[in-house]
Parts: sequence; C-alpha cells; structure tokens
Amino acid sequence: MKPSLIKDIIRRSVRESVSLKERFFRENEGLIIDAARLIAETFNDGGKLLLFGNGGSATDASHIAAEFVNRFKRERPGLPAIALTTDMAVITSIANDYNYSDIFSRQLRSLGNEGDVVLAISTSGGSRNVLKAMDIARRKGMKRIAFTGSRGEKFAEKADFPFVVPSEETPRIQEIHIMLGHMLCELVEGFLFELPGHHGA
Repeated sequence: MKPSLIKDIIRRSVRESVSLKERFFRENEGLIIDAARLIAETFNDGGKLLLFGNGGSATDASHIAAEFVNRFKRERPGLPAIALTTDMAVITSIANDYNYSDIFSRQLRSLGNEGDVVLAISTSGGSRNVLKAMDIARRKGMKRIAFTGSRGEKFAEKADFPFVVPSEETPRIQEIHIMLGHMLCELVEGFLFELPGHHGA
C-alpha cells in the first residue's frame, strides 16, 4: 500500500472510533451509572457478576471479570465476578454432551442465583448460546446487562440494561464494549470504596 493510503486508514479509524464513542457515551450516560450502581449493590448484598460471550466478546468477558476479581484503579478487596468463558473442561463437556448453544445456560443453572447479575456480550446480538443464557437468567431472577451493536435489537430486548452501540462495524463496536467495561469497573470501585453512602463489599 502507498504510505498516503496507510495514513488515511489510520486517521479514518481514529475519527470513526472517537466520534462513535462520544455519541455512545453521551447518549448512555444515565444507563451506565444505573448499571454500575446495580453491580455495586449486588456485590454489597453478597451477589456476584457472571459474564460471557463468544470470540472477542469471550476475551472481553474474561478481561472485565479479571478487573473486578483483582483490581482496577485502586487497592481494594477482590469482587466476585466469574467469566463463563474460561473453563475449557466445562465448556467442551457441555458442547460435547449436549450442544454448543448450551455452554452458558447450563453454567448459569449451576452457578447463577436470584439476585446475581449477568453481563452478556454479543457484537451481532445473534449468538444462540448467549440468547439462551439470557432467557435462563431471566427465569432465575437475575438482572441482565447486554453489550451489543445495532443489529442486536432482539438481544437487547432481553436485558434490563441494554447497551447498543449504533454501528455494524465489529471493530468499532468492540472498542466501545471494552471501554464501557472499564467504565463500569471504575464506577463500581467508586461506589463501593470511595463515594459516600456506600460500604465496602
């Protein structure tokens, strides 16, 4: 490629990402605060956060869970977050004995309790295993947070807190998803360990 074309790709990607982020976070500010408060209150009440997704969304789920279990920006006790994407024995046994579409829903049946929160991530919003798990979470009385893109309307409808990135470009959607995950981590830490009126989990 010509150097000028390479620079155009870089600059266009940055412009698109920045513009989309500004729009998304401006339009969803209140929902982000409410979702962070829900997670903080869930931890405070002895509940846990369960995260899942496929592909890049699977690694995002693991990444966000690690930020809660270990630490994000401040020294504090670990918080109970579990990524349902990390145990190869569990995932492959369910996929082998039942169906790949069951890998998250069967884990939720075992690990999820009423009062827990699920954070489901699907860029397309069409992942059958994610949709199935959201239905199980609802039946078990778990609050549901969804990260998706503009094609994920049906998926978003299954969530109490739907975060829909207004784009069909997978890289741009995923960039916002991980930033949103980081933002929730920072706000939850603030609610639990800094802001008045809240107590440590």
